[in-house]
Amino acid sequence: MLLTEVMTENRQFQLCYRKGTCIPSRMVVLYARKNQLAVNRLGITTGKKLGNAVCRSRARRLIRQAWRENELNAPVGLDIVIVARTRLLAENSVSLSHYLRKYGIPALHDVYADKPMHGKG
Repeated sequence: MLLTEVMTENRQFQLCYRKGTCIPSRMVVLYARKNQLAVNRLGITTGKKLGNAVCRSRARRLIRQAWRENELNAPVGLDIVIVARTRLLAENSVSLSHYLRKYGIPALHDVYADKPMHGKG
């Protein structure tokens, strides 16, 4: 990932959940907030409701691949947490990548520009 660092600290995730903007969809939920840095920080959350370790790992791989394909279109300077939903396991990386391209990245631009959110996805 070129312009993205991996988010590792729990407090960074918690700040994103509490103070960030929520962008829900059928496959994933995006949380985003500005971070005042020259890079994006990406965190991926896969809960136990998703399934066993194999299912959770697959969900993380799908999310990372879809993010890599759309990373250059995203605004720089955001903390982004992507929470996987069970519906994601029935999809492939192409459909998640299409969702990010069509709805997720424009919503991240709105967060970056401090615009109010519009319901899509």
